[in-house]
Amino acid sequence: MPFRWPPLACFAAALLSSGVAAMPEQKAPPTPEQWHAMQMRAADKADRLMREADTRKSLLGRYEAMLAAASAGDANPAFQAIIGQYLAWYETFIGDYPNAAANFSIQELQQPDDRPSPLQSQAQPQPAVEAIAMLARDRQAVFFNEAHHLPLTRTLTVELLARLREEGFDTFAAETLYASDDELAARGYPVEGTGFYTQEPICAEMVRTALKLGYRVVAYEAETESGGDARESRQARNLYARVFKQHPQARLVLDAGYGHIQESGPYLGGRSMAEYFRTISGIDPLTVDQVVLIPHPDSAHDHPYYLPVMQKLAPDQPLVFMEKDGKPWSLRAGYDVSVFFPPPVLRRGRPTWLSLGGLRKPYAVRGEDMCREAYPCLVEARYADEGEDAIAADRLAFDPPPRYGKADDGLRPADGASAGELYLRPGKYRLLATDAQGHPLSRRNITVPQ
Repeated sequence: MPFRWPPLACFAAALLSSGVAAMPEQKAPPTPEQWHAMQMRAADKADRLMREADTRKSLLGRYEAMLAAASAGDANPAFQAIIGQYLAWYETFIGDYPNAAANFSIQELQQPDDRPSPLQSQAQPQPAVEAIAMLARDRQAVFFNEAHHLPLTRTLTVELLARLREEGFDTFAAETLYASDDELAARGYPVEGTGFYTQEPICAEMVRTALKLGYRVVAYEAETESGGDARESRQARNLYARVFKQHPQARLVLDAGYGHIQESGPYLGGRSMAEYFRTISGIDPLTVDQVVLIPHPDSAHDHPYYLPVMQKLAPDQPLVFMEKDGKPWSLRAGYDVSVFFPPPVLRRGRPTWLSLGGLRKPYAVRGEDMCREAYPCLVEARYADEGEDAIAADRLAFDPPPRYGKADDGLRPADGASAGELYLRPGKYRLLATDAQGHPLSRRNITVPQ
């Protein structure tokens, strides 16, 4: 499917809402005007390369094309930053989460108006699942943000959907869902034409879970405005028209990127979607920031508050802090509560947060069994009751070094391992292995036990 959404807006959102992307050092920093011109040239080139990659028939082929583009040696630091983000998206699509985190890293700088660390007050840590469900009880809307290249920041939302449904929430909306997929509710699962980020299995699981729980799923993306203030305003107007104008008593769970959910302060030369939404609807959403207090492959990119909290508490699940007066702690104005995510634990080269808080279990897969020595190879698990067009519940790419001769310099999923684990809910699945051209290599039916 052709790429339909201008990603530069998201790149700018990522940089402005946090710190700065890791970029090669330069001897003399460019002027703001020079940097803007470099970004525009880089964005045009990166978008062209992405469109070329998306002409490939297979997802693995598109990833290979993006990997080649990122490795081509363009010296423009703006291009390296943008193409690194684009490559990271495709790495999440094929289930290669460690490389995705490594290829695009936002340095979380402490801002002058950051609130004091919760360790400096009497705020108490609580499991984020429990605390957010409690905080949402008297709200009509809950807004979560995410880092698009780090699906760790989608996991808590998936875990909370059932709890929020029990509290009466009935509508779910997500950034870059396509309104053109008007068969989503009847079908019950996302396909390639459902959205952009829903190509990634955790994002697809978020939408699938909402559908199974009985949520109305709403696309609110701006269809003509490509970025900046115009996009924020249009998104807010779409939300109001498609949710609350038709269902005034609806209760909404929303997933969006970065600072789109901040409730106050300048954003992308104007105001954020959430601020526009408050003005239009009169609804004050619970805003949950999940993109700053997160682990990075290079700990030097972590926010200064992150490591002390991890060292003192050693959490094994996402945390929030609650003050004595019952109010949640947030790092910055514009958000109601901030989430600390623990460092990832890798098992067979994959992060165990893929279990979604215990909803899914690891299921061992061997490349030798599925790939028939045809590498690189993509193994996908689809729910047995969904069609061949369904976005997979999980994917695992295999590309081990050749048996004879020196391995190339390409990034290898799971460090080139030829065995790994898919993370799946208990139930029946169809496994399909394909090569980079999309040709099937093997099929298998499996059952994941309770």
